[in-house]
Amino acid sequence: MPVTIRSRLILLMLAVLLPGMLGVGWLIGSTYEAEREAHERYLRDTARALSMLVDGELARRATIAHVLSQSPELDGPVPPDAERRLSFERQARRAMQGLGGWVELRAPGRVLISTRRPEGASGEAPGPAALSPVATMQPLTTLAGARGAAPEMYAAWVTPVLRDGQLIYNLVVTVRPAELQRIVQAQGNPGWIGTVMDNTGRIVARQPGGDAFVGRMVRDDLLARMRGSSEGAFESVSLDGMPAAGYFSTSPLGWSYVSAMPREQFDGHLPREVLRIGIGTLVLLSLAVAGALWVSRRIERPIRALRTAAEDLQAGRPVQARPSGMVECDDVASALATAGRSMAQARTELEHSVAQAVERTRIVEQRGAQSQRVAALGRLTGGVAHEFNNLLGIISNSMHLMQRHPAAAELQGPLGATQRAVDKGSQLTQHLLRFSGKRPVRIQTLSFARYLPEVQDLMRSVLGRRIEIKVQVAPDVRPVRLDASELDLALVNLALNAHDAMPNGGELTLRAANATEEDKEGLPNLAPGDYVVLTVGDDGVGLDSTIVEHAFEPFFTTKSVGQGSGLGLSQVHGFATQAGGAARLASTRGVGTTVSLLLPVAREDEDRVAAPFADAAPQSIAGATVLLVEDDESLGDVTAALLMAHGAKVLRAGHVEAAQRLLVGGATPDVVLSDIVMPGGQDGVALARWLREQRPALPVVLITGFSNTAMAEGEFTVLRKPCPPTELLAALQAAVARARRAGPAPAIPKP
Repeated sequence: MPVTIRSRLILLMLAVLLPGMLGVGWLIGSTYEAEREAHERYLRDTARALSMLVDGELARRATIAHVLSQSPELDGPVPPDAERRLSFERQARRAMQGLGGWVELRAPGRVLISTRRPEGASGEAPGPAALSPVATMQPLTTLAGARGAAPEMYAAWVTPVLRDGQLIYNLVVTVRPAELQRIVQAQGNPGWIGTVMDNTGRIVARQPGGDAFVGRMVRDDLLARMRGSSEGAFESVSLDGMPAAGYFSTSPLGWSYVSAMPREQFDGHLPREVLRIGIGTLVLLSLAVAGALWVSRRIERPIRALRTAAEDLQAGRPVQARPSGMVECDDVASALATAGRSMAQARTELEHSVAQAVERTRIVEQRGAQSQRVAALGRLTGGVAHEFNNLLGIISNSMHLMQRHPAAAELQGPLGATQRAVDKGSQLTQHLLRFSGKRPVRIQTLSFARYLPEVQDLMRSVLGRRIEIKVQVAPDVRPVRLDASELDLALVNLALNAHDAMPNGGELTLRAANATEEDKEGLPNLAPGDYVVLTVGDDGVGLDSTIVEHAFEPFFTTKSVGQGSGLGLSQVHGFATQAGGAARLASTRGVGTTVSLLLPVAREDEDRVAAPFADAAPQSIAGATVLLVEDDESLGDVTAALLMAHGAKVLRAGHVEAAQRLLVGGATPDVVLSDIVMPGGQDGVALARWLREQRPALPVVLITGFSNTAMAEGEFTVLRKPCPPTELLAALQAAVARARRAGPAPAIPKP
C-alpha cells in the first residue's frame, strides 16, 4: 500500500524513539530485578557467613567436649574419687574461660560434676536416666532457675566418654542463647531480621526481639522449606506479622541461620532518575511527531520536482535541474541531468566490456583445449618413446652381433655411426619420457660440493649474463639421496622465476648447508631426521605476503595470461615432498625472494654406491638357460640371438601369463630377463614378485624404457632401454653367478 512522506517520517521518528522507550522500560525492569538480585545475594552471603559463625561457636564446644573426654582423670574407678573429680572440674573450668555456659559430667541417672555450681561443691544432682552413646547437639532446653528466678534456656553438646569400648559417662558442654545473640546483633542492618534456630526449628537468638522470641518455633511454611534443602531463599510472614523475604543456611551441625528483610524493601523502589527518563521520553516522542509533520510539508514539493525530472529522463528529454531549496534534491536533479548525458557513453562502454569478456572466455577455452592437447601429446610421446626404445634395442643388439662377425673390422665406421645414432636416440627418448611424465625415477647419492659448481652452466643459460650467480657450499655439508634430473628441473624453474623478478639484472645465490633445528621449525609434516637445506635467493622485486601464501599452488601465477603456466613452483614443491623433504618460500616486496629446499641426507649405507654388478663372476653366460619375456617379437628375436651368440640357451614368452605357464610346466631357467611394460593384467614387476614367492633363488633382471613402479629399482635389478649389450650381459652374468653360488632352485610345484 502506498505510504506518503509524512507517514514515513512519523514512522521514522517512532522507529528511532520506540527503541529508546523500550530501553527505558527495560531499564526500569532491570533496575527492579538488579535490586532484588542484590538483596537476595546480600541475604544469602549474610546467612552463610553468620551460619558459619554459629557453627564455629558450636564447634568450639564440641572440641572442648572431645578434649575433656580424653582426660586421664576420667580413667580408673567409676565414679572417680573426690581428688580426681576436683582435678577434672578444674580442667573443665579452665577450658570454658571466656565462654558462657558450663560443663557437666553425667553418669546414668545423675550429674557427677557441674561447673555451674561453686568449685568443689559436694553432692550429686539428678540427671538423665540413660547416657547418649553418640556425640550429638541437643536442642534448646528450659532449665528451672532458683526459687523466684525466671527459668533459663540452653542448648548442649553431648559427647560420650568411652573406656575400653564401654560407655561410662556423658560429657555435656552447654551453650546459652545470650552467647549467640551477640552474633545476631552484630549484623547491623536496621529493620532486617536475623534468627538462629536449633535443629528442631526453635529460635535460639533473634534480632530484633531478642529474649522475647527465644524458645518459640518458626512458622511451619519455613520449616517445610528447610526440610528439603540445606540453604535457599524463601518468602513468608515473620513472627511479628511482617511480610518478609529471606535466605536460610543450615550448618553441618544442624543449626540454621535466617537472614530476612521486609518484602517491600526487598522488591526495591524505582529511582527518581529513572522516572525522569521515562517522562522525558514521552515528551520527546510528542515533539518528534510534531517536527515530522512540519518537515514533511517542506519535502513534498522538491520530491514532486524530482518526479518530473525522472519522467523527462525516461522520455529522453533534456532534464532541467531547477533549484528547489533542498540541497539533496538539487543534487539528485543534477545527477539525473548528468545521467541523461552519460547514458550513450555507458552503452558504448558496456558493449566494449562485453567484447572483452567474450575475448577472455575464448582465451580460457583455448587454454583448456591446449591443456587437453598437452595431455594427449604426453600420452602419445610416452607411447612413441616406448616403441622407439624397442627399435633402438633391436639396432643396438643387432649391431653387437654384427661386431662379432668375421667381417666386422671392415664395418667399424658404419657400426660406430650406428652406435652414436643409438646413443642420440636414447637421449631423445629420455626427453620425450620427461615430457610425458613417464621418465623412470633414478635415485642417486649427490654431493652438493660437486653438483652446485657444475650446475652453474645450466643456470647461466637460463639467467643470461646480466645476472650474477654465486655458489656457497658449507665444507661439512652431507650428501643427499634424490633424483638429480628432478633437481635440475627444479633449479631451472627457480632460475626462470628469478630471471623474471630481475629484469634489470641482479644476483642469484645458491647455498647448501646442513639444516639446523631452526630451519626445520614450522614444518609439522617433516619426518624426524637429518636434512640439508638448499636455498636459492634473488634480489629481485619480491612478492606480497598474500601472494606468498599461494605461491606453491598449481596453476597459480602472477604473470599475465599466456606468459606463465603456474606449474614451476608447484614442481619445486612436489620434487621436495617426493624426495622426503619440504619446500619453503620467503619474500619481501622490493627486497627479493628466497626458496629453501630441505632434502633428507643419505644414510651411511647409501653414501657409497656400489658399482653395478660388482659381484659378477668372470665366467660368461655360456651354458646358462635364460627365460626371455618380451612382447615385441622383433626385439625378442634379436635379444635371443644375442644371448645365444654368447652360448646361452633361450626360452621365449610373449607375456607374463605365458612365462608363468612355462615355469609351472617344469621349465628350470637359470635367470629370467623380462620387460616391465607388457600387455595383459600383469607386468614384469608382478612376475618378479611372483617368482620371489614361488622360487626365491631364481634371479630376475628387469628391463624397461619407462616405469611407473619406481619401487622396482629398490627390489630388483632394473636396466634401461636401450641397454648396451655389454651392460645386459654383465647383469645376466652377475645374476647367474649369484644363483650358482646359492645352489639350484627347486622347481615350481604344479597346481
